[in-house]
Amino acid sequence: MQGTQSLEATTEPFPYAPGARWKRLFKVRLTPVQNTSPVAPWMGGKRNLAKRITAILDATPHGLYAEPFVGMGGIFLRRSMQPRAEVINDLGRDIANLFRILQRHYPQFIDCLRFQLTTRVEFERLVATRPDTLTDLERAARFLYLQRTAFGGKVSGRHFGVASDRPARFNLSTLEPMLEEVHARLSGVVIECLPYAEFITRYDRPSALFYLDPPYWSCEDDYGKAMFAPEDFETLAGWMRSGKGKALMSINDAPEIREIFAGFHMEEVQVSYTVARKETARGKRGELLIRNFDL
Repeated sequence: MQGTQSLEATTEPFPYAPGARWKRLFKVRLTPVQNTSPVAPWMGGKRNLAKRITAILDATPHGLYAEPFVGMGGIFLRRSMQPRAEVINDLGRDIANLFRILQRHYPQFIDCLRFQLTTRVEFERLVATRPDTLTDLERAARFLYLQRTAFGGKVSGRHFGVASDRPARFNLSTLEPMLEEVHARLSGVVIECLPYAEFITRYDRPSALFYLDPPYWSCEDDYGKAMFAPEDFETLAGWMRSGKGKALMSINDAPEIREIFAGFHMEEVQVSYTVARKETARGKRGELLIRNFDL
């Protein structure tokens, strides 16, 4: 996800023709899998779009599923069909570390969380704690606590989120079953922590289906400085035209995005969102689902 990355061009034709040869080449078996929910909120988590996005992904033949910007897994975990191979990635080290701990050290992780309380004092203490001073287990526990208790699932500029009409957000008795489901779902999944361009280059192949969820246009620094740049949208568009794999991208509807990704299949969707801390303060925003393959 680091700003202004480059991808090696390929000579694969675009778009892919849905003929008999294509069907033989990409004949793969998708198996049903139990979908589940993310274990913490995430800004831009796609909860309101998940049903439409997963419907496209589940109906598309593929042998490898790959996500370069997985976040908290809002789409990955909600899918109902599973190919032979799955790879998830995020340049944010806290995300990759949390998923690896959930996958490989689940019992020890639960022990780290047993006596955690939802308090403003504890929230502020953990915000002030440098993650690089912690063990991987402690770092994963810190990140999960902050994501569950911060307002809006923000990664930077976090503020303690509290509501008078619901229980505390960090309650292990309700959280543990969710963590166990994600632990089970991650079995056999490859977890990477790479710049998106390196990840795509490594896993791009004719049988691959990529779901792309980059930062919104004009919000490139929402997940950290120098993680993504406006020029990276051009890089993604170039790869979607010349790469080997199929790709579905979700992004905010902006004139610049429409210009950069002109020529691809575009589906307009309207999404409800909360614009303030009050649940009644809602609005609509336009989003685009952009893909380089036919349905």
